[in-house]
Amino acid sequence: MSEHIIKTDRELTRFLERLSQAPAIAFDTEFVSEHTYRPVLCLIQVSTGDELAVIDPLPLGNVVSFWQVIAAAGHETIVHAGREEVCFCLDAVGSPPTDLFDVQLAAGLVGHEYPAGYGTLVSRVLGKQVHKRETRTDWRRRPLSSHQIQYALDDVRDLTAVRDILYTELARLGRLTWLADEMKQWLEDVQESRGRERWWRVTGTANLSSRDLALVREVWRWREDEARRRDCSARRILRDDLIVELAKRRATDERQIRAVRGLERRDLQPALAELSQAIARGLGLPDEDCPRAKRRDSNSHLSLVAQFLSSALTSICRSARVATSIVGTAQDVRDLVSWRLSAETGREDAELPVLARGWRAEVVGQLLDDLLAGKTAIRIRDPRSDEPLAFES
Repeated sequence: MSEHIIKTDRELTRFLERLSQAPAIAFDTEFVSEHTYRPVLCLIQVSTGDELAVIDPLPLGNVVSFWQVIAAAGHETIVHAGREEVCFCLDAVGSPPTDLFDVQLAAGLVGHEYPAGYGTLVSRVLGKQVHKRETRTDWRRRPLSSHQIQYALDDVRDLTAVRDILYTELARLGRLTWLADEMKQWLEDVQESRGRERWWRVTGTANLSSRDLALVREVWRWREDEARRRDCSARRILRDDLIVELAKRRATDERQIRAVRGLERRDLQPALAELSQAIARGLGLPDEDCPRAKRRDSNSHLSLVAQFLSSALTSICRSARVATSIVGTAQDVRDLVSWRLSAETGREDAELPVLARGWRAEVVGQLLDDLLAGKTAIRIRDPRSDEPLAFES
């Protein structure tokens, strides 16, 4: 298989002419995201089965033509854990890669660990070892060594072979439609999340009031704008714990804000007035415009039942050869129990829980329903077995 390093527009044009004719394109990227607001794309590694290539976007400057090929119809696109790759494509051409096949997701649907790293997946599917010696490389630095180039190419060298084996297994198990459904939902989630504010991911907000959450949201928005303006990581502007502290204190006076330990930094002093304004906006919102604080269900009976069924879920998934972490979480089990109990009392829930939809309902939903209704019982068959639980009707 031929290998190329592409650094010029002419080399890229010639390569893309060949790439546009390929029935399948496997690719990966190397990027650095610690220091900038958005990840910096540093390398693109591509495999078509006939050739391997490393595209170097730093000397090229503009690689939109590559993303146009990736987004065009007529080929399958193969990735591993391809969220960032999808985002790069969306940023460049406004469309995701066409006919996407993510081997990490496919592996979980046939019983492999999920999420599994690429080296782990290659080892388990192909029996090969992928040596990850460049995991801390600063991919922005040039020139790249031959070891770095080979490391990058190793991330796509076996990607098509892994895909082929997983595809065969999915077909044998009748799960190709599962993958299609999961890829469709995953892509929708990636695209939708790019426009969604993520202030609710600020750590330490679990027990805050609605008013405090409003302040967290306003300060978070200021932090995002400032990070975008400076082109740096948002947490370098203001740590999460400082956002929560400002929300709790509810102080708009600049002297009081400056008195918070961690806010005395010199680079933050010009921003104190803006921080004060953000806090004031949160304090001035009508109650109905404040985020609703999440209420924890205090029903101890529901918690006990959900914990019991969560253990059953793991056993069901192992027996069905599908990764539990793909099927659902403990919270998903809790949502199913709550939804079923609500239905029994005549109350209607507008949103069908995850475990009651699609292939998940087929694999685990009905069995969990039967356990909940007392139609099926669990016994310990063999505590030393890989599948120690047995389900009996």
